[in-house]
Formats: sequence, C-alpha cells, structure tokens
Amino acid sequence: MTIDASHYFAPRSPEQDLNALTLSDSALGMRGSKILAISYAVRERIAKGAKVTQFTVGDFAPKHFPVPELLSRGSIAALEQGHTNYPPADGMPELRKAIRDYYERELGLSYPLDSVVVGSGARPVLYATYRCLINPGERVLTPAPGWNNDYFCQLVDAEQVEIPCDPERGFMPTASALRPHIGGARLLVICSPMNPTGTLIRREQLEEICDLILEENARREASNERLLYLVYDHVYWMLTFGAHKHITPPEVRPAMARYTIFSDAISKSFAGTGLRVGWMVAPPHITASVKALMTHVGAWAPRPEQLGTAALLNDPAAMHAFMREFKGKLQARLDALYEAFMRWKREGLPVDAIEPQGAMYLSVKVDLVGREGFPDNDAVRVFLLERADCAVIPFDCFGDTQNLGWMRFSVGAVGLDEVAACLPKIEAALRALESPQ
Repeated sequence: MTIDASHYFAPRSPEQDLNALTLSDSALGMRGSKILAISYAVRERIAKGAKVTQFTVGDFAPKHFPVPELLSRGSIAALEQGHTNYPPADGMPELRKAIRDYYERELGLSYPLDSVVVGSGARPVLYATYRCLINPGERVLTPAPGWNNDYFCQLVDAEQVEIPCDPERGFMPTASALRPHIGGARLLVICSPMNPTGTLIRREQLEEICDLILEENARREASNERLLYLVYDHVYWMLTFGAHKHITPPEVRPAMARYTIFSDAISKSFAGTGLRVGWMVAPPHITASVKALMTHVGAWAPRPEQLGTAALLNDPAAMHAFMREFKGKLQARLDALYEAFMRWKREGLPVDAIEPQGAMYLSVKVDLVGREGFPDNDAVRVFLLERADCAVIPFDCFGDTQNLGWMRFSVGAVGLDEVAACLPKIEAALRALESPQ
C-alpha cells in the first residue's frame, strides 16, 4: 500500500491559510534572494537554448577559474586519510593556526588563536555575528548598495538603517553620513572590496569612520552602554588590481582591533565557492559565543576542505603564484568591459563605469531610467537581456534605490571570448536606442 502524502498538504478550505497557522513571524517575513531569483531565471533561459552572457552570478565557473591545485590535492588527501568525522565546532586546529599566521604574514595583524572560528563559508559567520550580537529592535547600519544585510536584519528582527552611498565615493559610506545614525547602533557593516560594486574603501574614509566608532565607544564605555562593532567583510581582499590596495580598520587605527569583526573565506579569493570554508577573526569573547552557536546549528566546514585550506595558506609561494594568474584572468575580463563602456561614453552613449578596483565586479551605469519605456532599473535589466543577451543584476537588488541605472557585471562565470562576443550586442542595442529607425 502506498500513502499519497500530497492529499494531506492542501488547505482544508479556501479560507484556510496554512502559512499563518504554521510558520513563525520570522519565517513569514522571510524573502528569497532577488539576486538568485534573477540568476535562476537566466539559467532557465539558457537551458531553453538562449545564448546569454551570464554576468549575474557572484560565482566562479571551474572551467575558467579552477581552485588552487594545492587546495584540491590537500582536500582529497585528507578525505583519503579518513577525515570524514565531525570537525571541532570552531574549526580544525591546523586551519585556525594557518589563518592566524596568514593574517599576521599578509595583513600585519597578530591575533590570538582564540580569535579565529571557522564556519561553512562567510555567510554563516555573518549570520552568526548578527545572531550573537543583536537583540530584537537594535540598530544595524548598512551601506546602500550592500549585500544581504536586509535579510540578516530581518532574521534577527533588527532595525536596519541603510546609508545611501554614491559613485563619487566608490559607493562607500562616510563618517559624516553615518554620524546622525550612530547613536544606539550596535553594528556597522562594511564590505571592501565591495559586492556589488568592485570598489575599495579609501584610507581617509576608513580613518574617519574608525575615529567615529572609537569616539562613540569611549562615550558608551564611560556610561556602561552596549558597544558598537564594525563588521568588516573582506572576503574579496586578495582580489585587488593595479595601485588599489586593501586596508583594514586595525591598520589605520590599531585600537579598532577591540571593535572589529572580520568575515573572510576561500570562496572568492581562491575561487572555492562550493567548498564552503569561511572564518571569523574577532575579539575572543565574540568568537566564544559564535563557537557555542556553531555547536547547535552545525554550520561547520567539512574536515577535508579545512585541511586542504590549511595546506594552501601555509604555502605562501604556491598561494601567490595562484593569485597572480587568477587575478590576471579576472582583470582581463573586467578591463575589457570597462574599456568598452568608457569608449561608448566618450562617443556619447548613455553609459558610465568605475575603473576595476577589486573583487570580480564592475559597476556600470546604463542611464536609461526615466526615458519612455524605462520606468525603473528592472526595465534596463530586461532591455539588456532581451536586446543584447546580456544578464546583469541591478543595484536595487542590493538595497540601492538612489543611484538609478547602475548594474553589477560579475565576470567569474564568463570567458574572455564570451565577453568579446557580448560587447557588440550591447553597443548595437544602445545605438539603436539613440538612433531609432
């Protein structure tokens, strides 16, 4: 006998709302990722035979960007050696020590081992930060555009205050924009190099923000108020181009080590998005709480991948050899896009772009919003998709409703030949708009 379970899943009456009768308020308010929704729709379009250049995903196609050989070999060797049981909740000791040494060697930051906790990618580490620090109703300051902050705030019932940012400052927040909102805030979240913009925070911007945080916390500590912390998501920090250099809060203001929570992973700097190894480096009293949370949710990176990551981080020569080739391929794609858009701008087409600085993204403005047939960013996105077979993500998917026309081009899943083939289509679509028949 087979029981048809689906018979029991329908509402008992047209008026019955199973969600309201079943789910928590948090689950009822939960929204799926707009970015992934667009990306999945594009994948379906491609599966049906459309020739689309896929600039939507913040991922790396292994055929273009394989992970370092030392990482894959080390992971396979660990698996063959029987490392298939649970890892420690805060990460394998070998990896935690490798991360500590890596930060001291590459960033000039010396932390105690207790400051390092490993998770299954940067995303669980970021969520754990929100969960362990924020009480319902407490304030979180996030730049707009910015990645995933609204979802994390909703999950912990935080009050999110989005700080509008502009292209002139690399879409990064400033101390003057933050100051009116700093009172009562518990977290400030900064990502540099930034997703979605591919820009880096400038030294003077970071210095002024750190001074603001130190000033505010000095006041709070004197009056025994809850402290303000900076989440510094620098998962792309090794991917910088040309003269652009990554900086950290403790580098510009050493006392910021007391208030800074680093989020990092192999997912972007080493193209290991599916290997799920990330980490937090933070004050030990915070990592102890995150470790306790990990014991309950089990968001651990697999042991083999942790040991493979340790092998890579412990071999600076191999790591930097990989990075030279990896960054060269990324920059070639970004430069090809940037140079084309800047040429079109000089020729009078309604576009703009920001020079590649870091990460895997190019910020491009297609200045059509407000014209007939282009009421919003999504209309621009659809135009590029349908007229140029070019799939991108608009900045309003990252909470930015101020800077109209800006799009994220992500180059991790495309070859140089695909970029070259797409550019004439974009140009033709833009020129057709400017010179309608």
